[in-house]
Amino acid sequence: MRTGAEYFLEPGVPAQRRYEALRAYFVEAASAADVGERFGYSAATVQQLAAELRAGRSEFFRSSKPGPKGPRKSATVRDRVLLARSKDLTVTEIAQQLTAAGEPVSAQTVWAILHAEGIERLHRHGTPGPAPRTDPVRARRIGAWPAGTNWPCEHAGLYLLLPAMVKLGLDTLIGAAGYPGTRVLSAFHSIASLLLLKCSRRGRVSNAFPLGADPGLGLALGLSAIPKATHLTSYSYRVRRQANLALLTELARRARAAGLYTGEAGFNLDFHAIRHHGDQVPLEEHYVPARSQRTRSVLTFFAQDHASTEMVYANADITKAEQAHEVIAFADYWQNLAGTDPGLLCFDSQLTTYAMLDELAARGITFLTLRQRGKTELARLEALPASAWHTHTVKRAGRFRRPQIHEEIIRLKGVGSPLRQIAIRNIGHDQPTLLITNDLAATAAKDLFTRYAERMIIENELDADISGFHLNALSSGLPLNIDLDTTLTVLAGNCYRLLARTLPRYELATPDRLWRHFIDNTGTVTVTDDHVRVDLALRTYTPVLIDAGLPELDLPIPWWEGRRLRFGFPPR
Repeated sequence: MRTGAEYFLEPGVPAQRRYEALRAYFVEAASAADVGERFGYSAATVQQLAAELRAGRSEFFRSSKPGPKGPRKSATVRDRVLLARSKDLTVTEIAQQLTAAGEPVSAQTVWAILHAEGIERLHRHGTPGPAPRTDPVRARRIGAWPAGTNWPCEHAGLYLLLPAMVKLGLDTLIGAAGYPGTRVLSAFHSIASLLLLKCSRRGRVSNAFPLGADPGLGLALGLSAIPKATHLTSYSYRVRRQANLALLTELARRARAAGLYTGEAGFNLDFHAIRHHGDQVPLEEHYVPARSQRTRSVLTFFAQDHASTEMVYANADITKAEQAHEVIAFADYWQNLAGTDPGLLCFDSQLTTYAMLDELAARGITFLTLRQRGKTELARLEALPASAWHTHTVKRAGRFRRPQIHEEIIRLKGVGSPLRQIAIRNIGHDQPTLLITNDLAATAAKDLFTRYAERMIIENELDADISGFHLNALSSGLPLNIDLDTTLTVLAGNCYRLLARTLPRYELATPDRLWRHFIDNTGTVTVTDDHVRVDLALRTYTPVLIDAGLPELDLPIPWWEGRRLRFGFPPR
């Protein structure tokens, strides 16, 4: 070999090492084990890298061709914007200046031009001189409602979630759960404030100031203002698991009555580790996929209704000793809620142990999970004749719609009852995938394979909660307030979904999309003797709200002392 070949044979950076490993796997047809030994990966990691490449999620080379920068405006407008920005004008002031000069341009276009040039926003210029000193507004229950007053509200879009909260009976829901109160604020005021904070997509309670400083938002809960972060933080540590469990139980009853989910199609179960950013904390180490390492974290458990994809249960008060038993705890929870054991439980092989599978089978609860692939079992399957494998066609998007399946009845050590093992190949993996279930004959093998493939929706939903409700932004050294946060995540997700069901073509929208299109909006709150009117600012997607009948809404709010909620939209 020529001098310099070591650059390709001994890659020095991770991206090049992944590239050379995948090239050896695909081009040289080396096995995953050989590639892993050569480049320092496990065989499973090589297979995962290959799957990501097939799915188009890997990128090693970037095009050097320059792309478009900013909106399609003439160079003259761009130069004028940059010149005005050099004079420390804000985007609004620049837009007004150019429009007055005969070059109509919006503030959003100005911001797009500045953003393309890498220039940050400026804060709005206030009146010259020192800012007036105002007394802080303390959060307290409104005694006499200020009829005939108008309040500007930077977070007026959150009022769109009030109908969903009323439908779920938020005040009685919280009152019956046994949450603690204070001398100034009731349990409803504290928990509902935390819920509004969660719905506003603030990652941590310490970020509550924008809500507390909003003069019109406290009225949504019958308060003079949203409580400060100090109260919300200290309050969250007073909450116990029993209150959260009572809230989830009653929430599920009301959500089932509202048709949000039923549980008849079974549930998807999964763990999620929320990493702690700090030292000297009494937390156990759990594997955090986002970091690809074990680190101090809070292990949370989620259950999702398969048919509706709604989260129905969460628990962050779990230790390693209790981890395997959590699937039984959820079965007990649903039996207490619905009066019957849950339907099919679908989960990953790492969720529980064979002893817990034996207990599920003894109770008659159907489960579907993966079996870890041992060398002996793989060698036995490899020795099977071709006639033992049957090709099926499954209805699913993407590739690998004709898997080859071999099924048989087996017995596993630690599980007293016989199990049905379904081996699947020709789905993009080097080795067969092994499913085990105690559904011995009722469901076709290809349908069980399809059902397990659909288990990925719980991971997609967790991703939506992480981005939509900042589930990973917690930093508590104790799982107490994280358990309350995950409980509120379930409640906030249900409120978002009830709102989505009232909006045409948004029934399946993610919380992030609902936030961007509707809830992240300003407005004015007007208080009268018998109702509160929220006038939302006009946005691109305002016609969807009008089409949903929001202008005709006249809804009594139980915690508003007989007042009703109405919405208005100013004319263009």
